[in-house]
Amino acid sequence: MRFKEYQIQNLDEYLNHQSDLSILKFITCGSVDDGKSTLIGRMLFEAQTLFEDQIKLLKNESIKSGTQGISFDYAMLLDGLEAEREQGITIDVAYRYFSTKNRKFIVGDTPGHEQYTRNMVTGASNADVALILVDARKGVLTQTRRHSIICSALGIKNIVLAVNKMDLVDYSSKIFKEIEIDYFDFVHKLNFSTITPIPISALTGVNVVKRSIEMDWYNGPTLLSYLESVDVHTELTSKSFCMPVQMVNRPNSEFRGFCGLIETGKLYPKQKIRVLPSNEIAHVKEIILFKNSLSHAEAGQSVTVTLDKEIDVSRGDVLVDSFSPLEVSDQFETNIVWMGNENGYVGRSYVMKLGTLNVNCQ
Repeated sequence: MRFKEYQIQNLDEYLNHQSDLSILKFITCGSVDDGKSTLIGRMLFEAQTLFEDQIKLLKNESIKSGTQGISFDYAMLLDGLEAEREQGITIDVAYRYFSTKNRKFIVGDTPGHEQYTRNMVTGASNADVALILVDARKGVLTQTRRHSIICSALGIKNIVLAVNKMDLVDYSSKIFKEIEIDYFDFVHKLNFSTITPIPISALTGVNVVKRSIEMDWYNGPTLLSYLESVDVHTELTSKSFCMPVQMVNRPNSEFRGFCGLIETGKLYPKQKIRVLPSNEIAHVKEIILFKNSLSHAEAGQSVTVTLDKEIDVSRGDVLVDSFSPLEVSDQFETNIVWMGNENGYVGRSYVMKLGTLNVNCQ
């Protein structure tokens, strides 16, 4: 076999493997200087997702800043804004993408400063898991509690209590246990499904990817092994089918399909579905992914759906299972996280985004 052919075959194997991997979206949040950016930078480095020129640039920038002496300052990989580097804080949400052999990841580095808490809300709104970082020297702070409440309000069910900078407290099991108890005393009233405490040092890498003898008293998972194995998909697929229509695909008079991301549940050919808000009923004719016809699709997949009859479906409509409990209403009650600098007022008109639909509201 020629070398070029071998390369192509390996590339095809790699692409096929990557397409089969599940995606986990997670955020890091906590107070200022808890080491969020350093932690993500360390994971990017350990996952070997950086090119040689990126590593060289990281080394030069680290020496230039002098924050870690001649060692790498992994936070430099995340703090992209000039103002962030000057002040040593995260201002906006920075997203990074990396993968291991077991999973693909989208990670959001969110601001810890109280002034930029609303930016943290943006990052948390689409996350499956939240890493709540706590500085082992400072313990649970007000901002830690504030971010935990926001994560609960936005529906994040899985929390990692990452007690960072354990190297600065001599890897003390006593300090870790005290922080764990303090945090659990606070969050027992919040709506989390799982809380996993993990002692780490983002700077030295202990318990981020590999274990270390410094904390041989800890028997739980490393941070990366937890992220690779946590199950966030079952909860979504166990719910009834729901897919907001993003686009009507009409390349010719012979084809009319409805494209979108399946938010919850599973979908099968011949399945009976309902269109909201019209409440029209139809059956699924075909589920298409690129050029392939699928035997089924589930939450997290973007697909094109064709129906067995012509009914009016537009962008912003929602396809649901025929027995779905979803209802159409012009009045409802909810909790709002207000992002504006000016106050909101009862009775004022606003634009509300519902899935792929924009509507006027009061």
